[in-house]
Amino acid sequence: MKLATLAVFASIYGCSVFPATAAEISTHVLDLARGTGGKGVPVALSKRSADGVWQQVAKSTTDANGRVRSFDDGGLFDTGVYRLEFDMSKYPDASANPFFPEIVLTFRVADKEGHYHVPVVVSPYGYSTYRGN
Repeated sequence: MKLATLAVFASIYGCSVFPATAAEISTHVLDLARGTGGKGVPVALSKRSADGVWQQVAKSTTDANGRVRSFDDGGLFDTGVYRLEFDMSKYPDASANPFFPEIVLTFRVADKEGHYHVPVVVSPYGYSTYRGN
């Protein structure tokens, strides 16, 4: 059955055309200095291949609340080592000159059925991260 036909079927019956065993990845930029989400931050998601080369698999920009709820319209991902790259060079505006112009977070997806929420909490001279839910 073609993917377009499956998508129509799925929308009628309220199910997904994606495999049930694939991980979800999301992120959030939280600005501690302003007490708000980091709006408009470009984020690239890459996966490390078996030979150690990073390959970009998705990209997005944080929404008005500083979130990327899913990459590539709900793209689902296999196990492996991933990297989120946050381009902070224009946040919060075009005149910004941040101390950390890029933030790179590397993490492992071990559970194909898991949800991996990997936020970054930023301030002018520091950042931290954790595995959220």
